[in-house]
Amino acid sequence: MQQREIIVPEDMKLIPERIGYAPGVKIGGFLFCSGQIGRTTALEVIVDPEAQFVAAWENLKAVLREGGCSFDDIVELTTYHVDIADHLQLYKDVRDRYLPRARSTWTAIGVSALAHPALLLELKCIAVSPENV
Repeated sequence: MQQREIIVPEDMKLIPERIGYAPGVKIGGFLFCSGQIGRTTALEVIVDPEAQFVAAWENLKAVLREGGCSFDDIVELTTYHVDIADHLQLYKDVRDRYLPRARSTWTAIGVSALAHPALLLELKCIAVSPENV
């Protein structure tokens, strides 16, 4: 049986304690990242759309880094969007600052709501650890 490693960046220690899930799980050379949102380290949702999208990517970067990965190691990206038609271009503009183009799969899903009424985006991914490539 393969060893499961729970990934919790230092500034996300409140998540397992208050909300009850792991920001990431590493097993079998893969890093599975939980959905990341645009929130502060105090778990407060950021309301401004661009700032929210940037914070979601920064939070994902922290989980990847803690798990020994980077954006280059993402093989699958799934994004969940509230009001997708209104914010997709802004989201893609922000995404392009972080994720190398055409390096991973991507599925964008429009949803009616996320866990908090002010959330517009949640993104999750699977990455392959560089030592296993």
